[in-house]
Amino acid sequence: MDLDEQLELNHLFLTDRKCKSCGEVKNLVDSFYRTRKDRGAVPSSYSYICKECFIEHVKERKKDNCPKSKWEYPDW
Repeated sequence: MDLDEQLELNHLFLTDRKCKSCGEVKNLVDSFYRTRKDRGAVPSSYSYICKECFIEHVKERKKDNCPKSKWEYPDW
């Protein structure tokens, strides 16, 4: 068994990852945020949701569900 035949360079350096939100395969370094800075550049230190999906998620979460114009003083 030759180890060089079994392993390719792509297996050692993961360059692509599938986003769990949109399902697209994107570049790991360019399209995903790092979540752990202490581990270096290992694939497990990157998020599983791409930057675009994460930004959309934050926008949806920050939307004001109760606008201030509808707010009324509580009747005590």
